[in-house]
Amino acid sequence: MAVSRFAVPGMRCAGCISKLENGLAAVPGIAAARVNFTAKQVQISHDPALSAPALVKAFAGLGFDASPLGDALAGPDGEARQLVKALAVAGFAAMNIMLLSVSVWSGAGGLTRDLFHWLSALIALPTVAYAGQPFFRSAWRALKAGHTNMDVPISIGVTLATALSLFETITHGAHAYFDSAVMLLFFLLAGRWLDAVMRDRARDGVSALLKHMAAGALVMGDDGQSQWMKAADIRPGMKMLVASGERLAADGVIVQGRSHFDQSLITGEAMPVTVGVGGKVLAGTLNTGDAVEVAVTAAGADTSIADIARLMQDAAQGRSRYVRIADKAARLYAPAVHTLALCSFIGWMLAGAGWHESLLIAVAVLIITCPCALGLAVPAAQIVATGALMKAGVLVKDGSALERLAEADAAVFDKTGTLTLGSPEPVDLSVLDATQAGIALALAQCSRHPLSEALRAALTAAGTVPQRVTLVTETPGEGLSGQWHGQVVRLGRPASNDGDLMAAALSIGAAPEILLRFADPQRPAAAATIAELAELGLPARILSGDRPGPVAAVAAALGINGQGGLSPADKLAAIKALSAEGRKVLMVGDGLNDGPALAAGHVSMAPGSAADASQNAADAVFLGSSLAPVATAIRAARATQAVVRQNFALAIGYNIIAVPLAIAGLVTPLVAALAMSGSSIIVVANALRLKGSTR
Repeated sequence: MAVSRFAVPGMRCAGCISKLENGLAAVPGIAAARVNFTAKQVQISHDPALSAPALVKAFAGLGFDASPLGDALAGPDGEARQLVKALAVAGFAAMNIMLLSVSVWSGAGGLTRDLFHWLSALIALPTVAYAGQPFFRSAWRALKAGHTNMDVPISIGVTLATALSLFETITHGAHAYFDSAVMLLFFLLAGRWLDAVMRDRARDGVSALLKHMAAGALVMGDDGQSQWMKAADIRPGMKMLVASGERLAADGVIVQGRSHFDQSLITGEAMPVTVGVGGKVLAGTLNTGDAVEVAVTAAGADTSIADIARLMQDAAQGRSRYVRIADKAARLYAPAVHTLALCSFIGWMLAGAGWHESLLIAVAVLIITCPCALGLAVPAAQIVATGALMKAGVLVKDGSALERLAEADAAVFDKTGTLTLGSPEPVDLSVLDATQAGIALALAQCSRHPLSEALRAALTAAGTVPQRVTLVTETPGEGLSGQWHGQVVRLGRPASNDGDLMAAALSIGAAPEILLRFADPQRPAAAATIAELAELGLPARILSGDRPGPVAAVAAALGINGQGGLSPADKLAAIKALSAEGRKVLMVGDGLNDGPALAAGHVSMAPGSAADASQNAADAVFLGSSLAPVATAIRAARATQAVVRQNFALAIGYNIIAVPLAIAGLVTPLVAALAMSGSSIIVVANALRLKGSTR
């Protein structure tokens, strides 16, 4: 069974999910279709005999344009840029037509009125043809496929208002409604552009994750010669030469040498792991020590990092099916508006009004019920809230993330780099006298090991002067040694270590070794944030790939439960278990090993120091060293949802008052456009109150 992925920019509402998944599954040769609503992409499992053009044709049969995606995920389709151009044209045209209409409103008649109507027509007709394309194309595709969407009544309303205005102009009528049609397009485009901006902030983290794969490796041939080979060409059984500072291009087993490997991007473990002959090493990890020879056991799509990418992609499918409030409201909108307008036209015809008056009333109903306020209710509030959060150090990438943040009722944190800063620091240097500190500094500055660098930074900051230590050598997994005044000095692994202690030992000659303890400090405000989340109804726990001992220590300090030694699949399973219990999980993590869990959570956040893939998989990124923005984001999200509900109440209240007046024939299309614009302005003004939501 082949798998193909397509970009489908025409997905507009929740109904598109079922139309695409059910419609495509009914096509012969297609086994299943899964929609990623946020990314506007569809993954299809199908018979290999079905070509890409045939699958594109299947999309077209359902009323959607689609284009195949390569192995790398596509970015945004530029919809926001197209919409802002149309919005600018509509706004410029609306201002000019409104100026021309002032004289008509002031009582101009005869040839003067006709002249201004014709000038308005010359501006409005090309504007409607250009700025209305996003709605016209969408409506036409829907109608061709035998169904409707929200763009159908919009297109009908704009087209009828424009056509009726042109008829009035040709027949020297007293009223033309070009300003209504163009103003309607302007407000609708504003809402759609805001929504597109929020959707385009969503990014799939899988492509960023795969960037951590090495481009290739130096591969040994049977004749002993080596050659550079692209990662895609490496196969199991080959032997790679991995130099210090290189990332591995494939999974394998060390057959010669011994070195330190930084696996923090995969496991979340801050400390490098020492691996010797027979030990397993993973693609994407960094060799921080000596050169080694590695026999490849898995390459390409079979590597551990590729498995994490697949876990992320599969986990993201569930969250991408989340149906936003505006999309839910859109399901019943189109048929309701069609019914109201049609009933108004038929009712007035039966009552004896002519077709002209009946059509005028029907157009007024379509205009007054056009979803400008409804379309602005959500994106206006979300744009203002995300702007306020950005000033508070939280970057929200998707409007639906605010809705999901407001719904979260449980919090899961990674440890290293999330609850802690991910950088070890010496706990107490007072155990060293001046001479011992100088020896330790002389040894530490010869290594790039994280503990050595942390010790060097701390001793240098304390004003320590290094001693003269000669013949310094570093043994992977053991530490540094050298000569000082004829004595052997050593800085490295303690003679006895329970495996959970982050420590180094300094020994000078035959004297007992001095234990130097290190700790990974908590992020500022970590304890206060955990307590605030609990008050907000989000009890927290830790799921970490780090060792159980350090995890238990941090969990105890914060007063929460924690589990350590977890793989990416273990974290993903734990998140799914919580979701199965009905919990809506906020996942906060920073490493590549957190990627699947970030994608599987109901909503997710990552610190600004996180790996690219984690930042891209998360719905929001918080900047700075403090953990406080996590709680700030929850409070702002809940305030945003309250304003969104108010906006919907305002939009619905407007329709309850205005629609009966329009049906009764008491509202002209011009008055309808003004009323519609007024309701939109009220909704936007209400949304602006969210500027203070992060205080």
